Amino acid sequence: MSKVFEDYFSELQADMVAICLEYVENEAEELYIYCSYEPEMYAFDVFFKINNQFVYKHNLNNAVNKESAIGKNTMIYDTSEERQEAVLDIGLKNLEEIHDKCKEYGMEMPTEIKLHYNVKQNSLKGKYRYELIYSNDEALLPDDIFNSWFEEVKSQNA
Repeated sequence: MSKVFEDYFSELQADMVAICLEYVENEAEELYIYCSYEPEMYAFDVFFKINNQFVYKHNLNNAVNKESAIGKNTMIYDTSEERQEAVLDIGLKNLEEIHDKCKEYGMEMPTEIKLHYNVKQNSLKGKYRYELIYSNDEALLPDDIFNSWFEEVKSQNA
């Protein structure tokens, strides 16, 4: 049986989840992946829920290195710039491949993809938008939208 568009779309999103899980050594409760494509600009980023705390990829160790009654937690994530760039590069490559598959199958490319992966439930949910979000706004950038989503998720779970 040959693959259809949805198979490629699902596989590429699953690969995004896999690379983000690898980045946190499979030690996150949830991950939130942000993808954006507006003409000639791709964006990809991720944040995590670890120990009931929402953290950006560069702040992972803030969620694990806490003093406890039994001593200091010794988990240390490698959040080096090289490792962060590797995750972003792979995520961007996957997003570009989604765009290629959209073109190949005559499907509309989402301008925004927000993925929420619950590790314990092995559940992936996605929200997709198709209208321009920041291209028509000189002050708005993909990072602004990503940061706003982070704050929204954090406040909803406070």
